[in-house]
Amino acid sequence: MSSTCSTFGIAEGTLVRQSKRKTNFSFALSLLNRTFATMNEYENIIVADADYVDKVAFNLIVNFERMLMRRIPPADMPRWIDCIALDGGMRPVEDGKSTQTHVVLVHDKGKDAMENFVPADFNKELNGKAFKDNLGEFTMSAVAVEDMVTKEEFFTDIIGTLAQEKATKRMMVIPNAEDEATIQQLRHVLKTVDDDKRITVFAMQPMPGGNFRQEILGYSLMNALGIKGEELRGCPQAP
Repeated sequence: MSSTCSTFGIAEGTLVRQSKRKTNFSFALSLLNRTFATMNEYENIIVADADYVDKVAFNLIVNFERMLMRRIPPADMPRWIDCIALDGGMRPVEDGKSTQTHVVLVHDKGKDAMENFVPADFNKELNGKAFKDNLGEFTMSAVAVEDMVTKEEFFTDIIGTLAQEKATKRMMVIPNAEDEATIQQLRHVLKTVDDDKRITVFAMQPMPGGNFRQEILGYSLMNALGIKGEELRGCPQAP
């Protein structure tokens, strides 16, 4: 597996405490600026379509259980976030220093939890929680898409709003890459982002270019699922 996550050591992180920065989200697009006002202190932002990521994790579990002939456990959420952070350019912090990262998990209103991750419950285990490891502190927010907007509109407006924040230096985006409308709108909102901001978009396959870097989503998920590179050697069905 070719991923920065495989190169750097990751300290174990667990979502165990209530964050002091729990965000009071509003769902109307007209209120997005006020909604994310509390996030302007973060240099690093991760925004993920949680339903899509969960679907990709499920497909990987099914395929690799068949190929490796063993059970694949649910993906470890903190480890997956660390891998996304590393692939997005973050590095372990030096002793005595700290960095803050906000993780936003966007999900459908009818979903209470992810099915292929641990921890998984949006309200009980993820929203408002945080963990800290050698990459810094990660604060979590789980955001349900209300009926007044589509997920495409809400997701891309989040990206556009946060990408324009002065404090934002690095953003890692995991959209539903199978939805062409979302990808087209994402290209549109990112085309005017300043060059000094590092924007990385994750997908399972390379996409036509835009004003952003690209990384393969599968590598971080495989790491979080506990699939090791040496297991794949000699496996004729491995990617």
